[in-house]
Amino acid sequence: MPDALTRTAVDGSPHTVSELMTAWGRGWAVSRGTPAPVAIPGGFRVDVGLPGHRVRHVLHTYDADTLGRLGRASTAPGTWIKISGARAGLRAALPEAWTLDSAGHLMSAPLTPGAVEPPAPYATRVVAEGGVVVATVLDAAGRGVASGRLAGAGEFGVVDQVETEPAHRRRGLGVVVMRALCDYAARRGARTGILVATDDGRALYRALGWTVRSEVSGAYLGEGPDHGEGPGPL
Repeated sequence: MPDALTRTAVDGSPHTVSELMTAWGRGWAVSRGTPAPVAIPGGFRVDVGLPGHRVRHVLHTYDADTLGRLGRASTAPGTWIKISGARAGLRAALPEAWTLDSAGHLMSAPLTPGAVEPPAPYATRVVAEGGVVVATVLDAAGRGVASGRLAGAGEFGVVDQVETEPAHRRRGLGVVVMRALCDYAARRGARTGILVATDDGRALYRALGWTVRSEVSGAYLGEGPDHGEGPGPL
């Protein structure tokens, strides 16, 4: 299993996967309003505190033995482990009690200014509060139909929770949200954007110039009456 600490991100990025994962964790915590990540060997831990997602361990540097020990030592329902690496390796290393989550994709891109206007009759609203900027696309009635968040982490801007309501998809609103967030961050000195995309979102971000740096895999111990409550915040 790869040691991501010494692996440089592809396509000439000056940042290693470990640097990108660490910055993503810091920005993610700000965006979600959780306590700051706590450093652990090979990564960090975040005390999320949500039903089904009590604590997450995120590792960028590890081997199969490290994952196995962590999986055996972590027994509380609602515990998550995420890694920069393939799902198959995570599954092989963890005890059977752990359930695999769907794969994510660590992506990055240079941040540049330049917002775009939404098509009529939509409008864009950008609001910053508490270290987080929220870009929202409003319909003709002033109702939010697409949105996203960005939190700063030093020179990085971490994009989070980009969503468009189903009835308003395929109208370019996700692009509008992304450009509004990146424009805001770039004009305030952030240089590199980071996000973890779902399979569905990866194509949008690639079209906007973002590059996949690593697969992000996760597993959890279910919580709830049937121990099935699992997938929560990406």
